[in-house]
Amino acid sequence: MLRAAGIVSRETISPEIDEYVDKKELPRQHALRLAREKADKVAKSRPGCFVLAADTVVACGRRILPKAADKKDVIACLELLSGRRHVVHTGVALALPDGTMRARLVSTRVIFKRLTPREIEAYAASGEGVGKAGGYAIQGRAAAFARAINGSYTNVVGLPLTETLALLEGGGFPIHS
Repeated sequence: MLRAAGIVSRETISPEIDEYVDKKELPRQHALRLAREKADKVAKSRPGCFVLAADTVVACGRRILPKAADKKDVIACLELLSGRRHVVHTGVALALPDGTMRARLVSTRVIFKRLTPREIEAYAASGEGVGKAGGYAIQGRAAAFARAINGSYTNVVGLPLTETLALLEGGGFPIHS
């Protein structure tokens, strides 16, 4: 998405952080904390650079759904989301060259139609939801499941583009060069 907006990264790093969920932590706090931790970890190894990090969490109420590890997780997530409203939270953090950090949280409400066991099984068998927060990718086959989206579509894809570009521009990153 950033490349499509004209932002090209010099380097992409996947920082290894502990993505544990603190029992007292709300989903929105969790997404923002993980984004900040990722940005901080990379910024320490790249002083003087702009470092952008994000983390997306799918939540049903206070419950944080996993990033589906396998077909079984995809099925469990879709069974929970079927016919229900859920919220996709993405924390976006920008570490600035001067060592400071800015962060934003974007939340989008999504309502899924009631899914049949056949739809759930077919989607899980496609493999598309593996590795995805909440076990689905809205930009793929799961688009047919969404009855309504209230908020940023790109947030549900995994990076709220409008808000991320505003964060970069506000931090002094040259986005229109």
